[in-house]
Amino acid sequence: MEANPVFVPQGPMSYRKVYEHALNVLTDFGFEILDANAYEGRIETVPRIAPGLLQCVKPGDPDFYDRLLCTLQTYRHRATILIQPSQMGGFFLHVTVYKELEDLPRPVRSTAGAAIFRADNNVERQFTVIDPTVFEATWIPKGRDVEVEQLLLEKLKCGF
Repeated sequence: MEANPVFVPQGPMSYRKVYEHALNVLTDFGFEILDANAYEGRIETVPRIAPGLLQCVKPGDPDFYDRLLCTLQTYRHRATILIQPSQMGGFFLHVTVYKELEDLPRPVRSTAGAAIFRADNNVERQFTVIDPTVFEATWIPKGRDVEVEQLLLEKLKCGF
């Protein structure tokens, strides 16, 4: 089990190398970058749907139980990496992965009682501007996902 934040022993002039390696690890893991600020040392990702059992080659939760849970329910992950310089000449990389559960009033493709009348529209139109910083009421925060954090920490440390 890796410590979080993980220490990367690089020289003080190799910040760009550490930053680009962190970006590559996140994109290789399947995350899409939402905000990457090299001056601040912060990388944030767009929430990504967690893969289930049928997507075994897609990186995600290493545990069988979590994969089964993600098969039966919709979970997603958001990741943040914070890069801070160390007094010893290297860098500390702090990884945080949040797990969220989708909350729907009823199953999306439920057909019980749909033979008579359907009350919902066939076409869903959304006319509001979507801002990623706005809280989404259809997702329930489940806390941090330490297993995925450990996978990312191992990949971050392996590159150096």
